[in-house]
Amino acid sequence: MADHFPQRIVCLTEEPTEVLYALGEEHRIVGISGFTVRPARARKEKPKVSAFTSAKIDDILKLEPDLVIGFSDIQADIARELIKAGVEVWISNHRSVDGILAYIRRLGAMVGVAEKAEAYARKAEQHIEAIHAAAAELPQRPKVYFEEWDEPLITGIRWVAELVRIAGGDDVFPHQAGESLAKHRILEDTGEVVRQAPDIIFGSWCGKRFRPERVAARPGWEAIPAVRNGDLYEIKSPLILQPGPAALFDGLDAIHGHIAAWAARQA
Repeated sequence: MADHFPQRIVCLTEEPTEVLYALGEEHRIVGISGFTVRPARARKEKPKVSAFTSAKIDDILKLEPDLVIGFSDIQADIARELIKAGVEVWISNHRSVDGILAYIRRLGAMVGVAEKAEAYARKAEQHIEAIHAAAAELPQRPKVYFEEWDEPLITGIRWVAELVRIAGGDDVFPHQAGESLAKHRILEDTGEVVRQAPDIIFGSWCGKRFRPERVAARPGWEAIPAVRNGDLYEIKSPLILQPGPAALFDGLDAIHGHIAAWAARQA
């Protein structure tokens, strides 16, 4: 029986690659993002044809894709060029935990494996529920500041704030988290973090290593409990800044691990 679903997919970001591999449908992928690190074997098996804000359009067209998958308004220009060239493009724009779960189900349905996608999404939901239950047993919830970038300071996006809450913490800038665009999550006044007095600071600087010593050295930040007690931790960006499975599994685990250790020390 012929497979009438997409056979030659180019993934412009990591999350569709990770999902398709998890579903056993990696044979459909013919090109990936150069930023892809999950799963590790994808980098060895698939040609890299895009960054995040740019792509090798000619190389993509040579692959003769029947579907290109990208993410967000940031890839609008890439999508436009491919659409003009006659390529079918799907740009997702999910920004929440529920959105990631729906994305897994939708992508699975698009390639004809809705049942496998449903099972995988339910596995993610069960993991989230288990972490949430464990967090509910913690003796205390820390206030958490998540920093997505340092120059300027950019606070965490919605799915990150939601995962912090699931893991047992309270994001100190929940109103900022609802802003989908990074430019709307810039902290003009760095003293606002000092006033919020977070117990834990997580950093995930996309594309470069988090430097807790630089954060601790910011003027006035020595008054912050997290800085005073040395509770500054990096969450690797591939684990948390991609709105895909990594965030729901390893990213959530990493955040919860630090929060649970902090709570145990308070007890």
